[in-house]
Amino acid sequence: MTTLNRREMVKFVGWLGAGAAASSLPLPAAESARKPNIVLILADDYGLDGVGCYGSDQFKTPNLDALAQTGLRFETCYSTPLCGPTRCQIMTGRYPFRTGGLTNQTANQPKSQDEVGLAKLLKQAGYATCCAGKWRQMGETPGDWGFDEWATDPTAGGWYWQKSYTANGKEVTSDKEMYCPDEMHKFAMDFVRRHRQGPFFLYYPTHLIHGPILRTPDSKPDTKDFYADNIAYLDKMVGQIVAELDKLGIRENTLILFTTDNGTTGRDLSIGGRAINGRKGSMLEGGSRVPLIANWPGVTPAGKTCADLIDCSDFYPTLAELAGAKLPEGVTIDGRSFVPQLRGQKGNPRQWIFVQLGRSWYVREKDYKLNEKGELYDMKDAPFVEKPVPADDRSPEVVAARKRLEGVLAQLNPAGGKTLPPGVPDKPARKAKAKGEPKAGAKRAKKAAV
Repeated sequence: MTTLNRREMVKFVGWLGAGAAASSLPLPAAESARKPNIVLILADDYGLDGVGCYGSDQFKTPNLDALAQTGLRFETCYSTPLCGPTRCQIMTGRYPFRTGGLTNQTANQPKSQDEVGLAKLLKQAGYATCCAGKWRQMGETPGDWGFDEWATDPTAGGWYWQKSYTANGKEVTSDKEMYCPDEMHKFAMDFVRRHRQGPFFLYYPTHLIHGPILRTPDSKPDTKDFYADNIAYLDKMVGQIVAELDKLGIRENTLILFTTDNGTTGRDLSIGGRAINGRKGSMLEGGSRVPLIANWPGVTPAGKTCADLIDCSDFYPTLAELAGAKLPEGVTIDGRSFVPQLRGQKGNPRQWIFVQLGRSWYVREKDYKLNEKGELYDMKDAPFVEKPVPADDRSPEVVAARKRLEGVLAQLNPAGGKTLPPGVPDKPARKAKAKGEPKAGAKRAKKAAV
């Protein structure tokens, strides 16, 4: 409990008596010390090359760009290459080999009774919690994992024009097709309105832009390729969230985090005429390097970028710290809090991140990465080029990098953790191999910005 001194009390009484003018006055110490509301938006199959503020050649995303311009944009954030393992990592703060959430087929292996889920942790700190959107691959229900309220669907893919969805364990049906991202949005905003006194945690794992790529409510009748429409609709919904928080007068006490579950899939996109190496499902840079934008007015430095390494296990301790929640005892949490960076401070940045999909993994530092086969790659021109380093390269820089990364893998020991059950495929059938820079291609160069 915060105690006000005499001077603060006088200010506070005057603030109370100011009536309608109160919103223009500074908050008293007790009010400004409130725990922040937290909105975590997780887009689907959406890499750096589709986001305007990350340099996309093809797309403009004005609402995401505005969040970055008035907030903090992280340059090197990493998910896993597929949605299921990423969601497991966010909800537990733990790497796949610890939980069993190794690939999409085993994302339901981490059980709520065995893991202290993120929502459960924040509930213990006094937060109202809500999940609105994609969930299925995590198994059980969001309610089992600590969410007070939740709305989702029965599929692991895109759930768009349908006649039903599930809300708080009950089926919601309609005679006409509903655009389910809109239904999830309505559910989420209703939760926010009812809990505007805070603190609340809204986990918003939207289906956009996972396939099938269908028309949106804003698509024109003569549109033949709806991909750009889906990106535009995702960006629009981000803007609607911000507008609602502004309307409710809680924007300044709300942290918005926007990230995605893996890289782009099935599209020829580019940044500055260069294609990112790899796509969703691959262990290349494009499989896991994702956008991360943080916006908290008056707290996150406006219009800045941060080059610190982040991986998706870091959300768990970061949100716990913001909420004043105590991390579970006797549990290895792999994430590292980036709260100081959110406040514009140096903090304690990671020296490496770890990415795993099935039986494959790598550890990556700023300039090099090392995989489970002992193959070292020069990452100085990532995300466009990953240059294989010859095994007989004995230059001091390379020798030192290999030693550091081998030490990290020895400490983590992913091979000694949980493994895939027999018969479960390691990763999608189409495998990409590390290579030099792909050509952007004439077709890609001719695509017009939207």
